[in-house]
Amino acid sequence: MRLFFLTLAGLFTLTSMTNLMQEKQNILSAKEKKEGWQLLFNGNDTKQWRPYKNASSDGWEVVNGELHCKESGVQHRADLITVAQYKDFEFAFDWKVGKGANSGAMYHVTEDHDASYQTGPEYQLIDDLGYPETLEDWQKSGSDYAMHPPSKVMAKPAGEYNHSKVVVKGAHVEHWLNGEKVVDFELWTPEWEALKAKGKWKNAADYGRKTTGHIALQDHGGGIWFRNIKIKPL
Repeated sequence: MRLFFLTLAGLFTLTSMTNLMQEKQNILSAKEKKEGWQLLFNGNDTKQWRPYKNASSDGWEVVNGELHCKESGVQHRADLITVAQYKDFEFAFDWKVGKGANSGAMYHVTEDHDASYQTGPEYQLIDDLGYPETLEDWQKSGSDYAMHPPSKVMAKPAGEYNHSKVVVKGAHVEHWLNGEKVVDFELWTPEWEALKAKGKWKNAADYGRKTTGHIALQDHGGGIWFRNIKIKPL
């Protein structure tokens, strides 16, 4: 009988710890609140987000405190963008991908074109190890997609959560991945203009030109999960 109660006590403790860990997701600490961080996802709904251009979308769901872009059973896909727009900021989020999945987080996105990537630079999120095609360095996780490759390959394997941060202050941009700064560049410099002119965005006149815009989460066929999405305007 004593062993039975000890077993129950252990189970109760384990369950309580698991619940506590889950409860700690998608919240702001007292320190973060004092520093000016704002929560963009509370783990329950997407009230601070909407589909790009208010398009029809059934590709996103909130399950177990995670924002999930579904892999199958989707009729209408669209990127999600924040309701609010931001200029200078620190944007932080946790993410994981499924096997072979691909997505991205874009910033300074406007709705002047057919797709969010036509204006917003993209922080690449991809299964570096399991993607079915050979990846160029500028396609790997943490890159400024199709512009600046990451200095290190820091992403965890598919199914494991990563922590990312984007810092934008004027022309200066930083991409952080799992505690390491992997991209650091200046917008609109001669170097930046040369990269744009010879790369994928050479015909996208508005790419990277905006100084204020939405944050966008890309629906690239699903297989991406987000949590702890927060922003600190600078």
